[in-house]
Amino acid sequence: MTNLLRKKSLSTYLVFCLFLVAKISVAQTYNLNNDTSFLEVHGTSSLHDWHVDAETQNGKITVSNLDDLQLDALSFSVMSESLKSGKSGMDKNTYKALKTDKHKTITFKMSSVKSIELVSDSNYKVTVIGDMTISGVTKSIAIDLKLELKENKILIEGEKSMKMTDYGIEPPKALLGTIKTGDDIKIIFKTVFQK
Repeated sequence: MTNLLRKKSLSTYLVFCLFLVAKISVAQTYNLNNDTSFLEVHGTSSLHDWHVDAETQNGKITVSNLDDLQLDALSFSVMSESLKSGKSGMDKNTYKALKTDKHKTITFKMSSVKSIELVSDSNYKVTVIGDMTISGVTKSIAIDLKLELKENKILIEGEKSMKMTDYGIEPPKALLGTIKTGDDIKIIFKTVFQK
């Protein structure tokens, strides 16, 4: 009787281990490809519209069950001083507003998935909720994404509107305050994650 119980316990343990291994092997992590991804921040001013490009991004996405998409983790970061407008004066004002001497990165880390909808073969509409940190201020936000699964790649694109003042950022001014930047900005991104 004791041997029978031991065999059953051993069988249960082996099944559990196999299940765990299978679960682990299904989860796959992809890393952000900085060379093929882009992120732009668009805004307005009293003189003209403007935008800056992010030159240095990092990030990861972890998915499991690719047949019926399950998103386990998503994070990205942008080096604050890699935001470039092509105009050194504007860049200097941007870095001052973002307090880049103290806050080197802008980050987003997913905390939950609100919805995943299959649109067509390998294409999904996804809404994620996560913590966005800009200039040392963290806010929980929702972001709508278009997600496409490709061989060894995951493509994500979307846009998010927000206000600078929500993150304690005073919209930059130039020429002794005669040129004022609008509070509203829009982040537009197309991100490539690869194995």
